[in-house]
Amino acid sequence: MASTAMRFDHVHLIAKDPIKTAQWYVDVLGGEIWKSAEVHGAPQIYVAFGEAMVIVRGERPGESAHDKGRLEWGIDHFGVRVAGDLDGFCEGLRRRGVVFTVEPTDSNPTTRIAFIEAPDGVSVELLSRG
Repeated sequence: MASTAMRFDHVHLIAKDPIKTAQWYVDVLGGEIWKSAEVHGAPQIYVAFGEAMVIVRGERPGESAHDKGRLEWGIDHFGVRVAGDLDGFCEGLRRRGVVFTVEPTDSNPTTRIAFIEAPDGVSVELLSRG
């Protein structure tokens, strides 16, 4: 088998209001809108975080999305690494009204984590590795 190298590319989200949701990832987590287009009849917005992206799209014709429950099989959350002061970053988010489901805490001796609620029932882990 040939040698293969992989790296993370994107998370693809379906949103009730894709434009508002994409803007949340810009305003709250510091992403940058890289591109917007209509794909298969629905808006699709690419929010860049360095080389990785959060792709946010709307419901396409013929689809029927539903609200997410608290715990489901499949992806539970995605994590983003915070360079620098995680607690200070979290405090800034809290001042802007971001809801924390797990307050900043030490996960192990070298990793500090927190969880926040993103639009449409998405859970985002913030982490700092020392």
